[in-house]
Amino acid sequence: MLTGKIAVVTGASRGIGKAIALKLAEEGATVIVNYNGSEDKALEVKREIEKAGGRAAVYRCDVSDFEKCGTFISDVIREHGRIDILVNNAGITRDGLLMKMSEEDFDKVLDTNLKGAFHTIRFASRQMLKQRSGRIINMASVVGVTGNAGQGNYAASKAGIIGLTKAAARELSSRGVTVNAIAPGFIETDMTKDLPEKVKEASALQIPLGKFGQVRHVAAAAAFLASEDAEYITGQVLCVDGGMAM
Repeated sequence: MLTGKIAVVTGASRGIGKAIALKLAEEGATVIVNYNGSEDKALEVKREIEKAGGRAAVYRCDVSDFEKCGTFISDVIREHGRIDILVNNAGITRDGLLMKMSEEDFDKVLDTNLKGAFHTIRFASRQMLKQRSGRIINMASVVGVTGNAGQGNYAASKAGIIGLTKAAARELSSRGVTVNAIAPGFIETDMTKDLPEKVKEASALQIPLGKFGQVRHVAAAAAFLASEDAEYITGQVLCVDGGMAM
């Protein structure tokens, strides 16, 4: 159980981030629902948590902005006294072949997916070190392990997340702070729902378990890594991918 814990989940207004926010709240944590785009969706997540008897707050912050992240984390600490769990889930895609990809599309993806995680870790880790406890969970991807044509920017950002996770784990472990990554494979979300049926079928053939995963599978992995049961696990990448990256 995560009763009494303060959990920050970035990009928590939809998809995997929403599922993680709901799961951590179900386990007893007070969840800070971070969003950048849709306030309505973030407020809906908050309402769902509160309807189920949990506690939540909503906070807008573009994680790609260093200064805004500093203010965001400072405000959470001021209002709640601590940060126990940080889930870096915020991410975007700007897919395209490398030979046609613009510099802007490459930079945008790395600024949000990779630098965004650096920003929040940079500011939250000081508080966690002071507490001598904390759980940092970074959302990588199976494509950060295997690569994927047409996603050079996204794959680079997620491979970077894995390296950042391992470096941070080494830096923070002496004070009881663990840092791990989750690498989801094909998960049923709004993004994958719109894929053509032929693409879904071809993708499923790459997965040993033969089907897409559910957001609850990723949320369960995050809840485990956030728990006391995972206190001796750090610097690891947990692939929730149906065996795809084997």
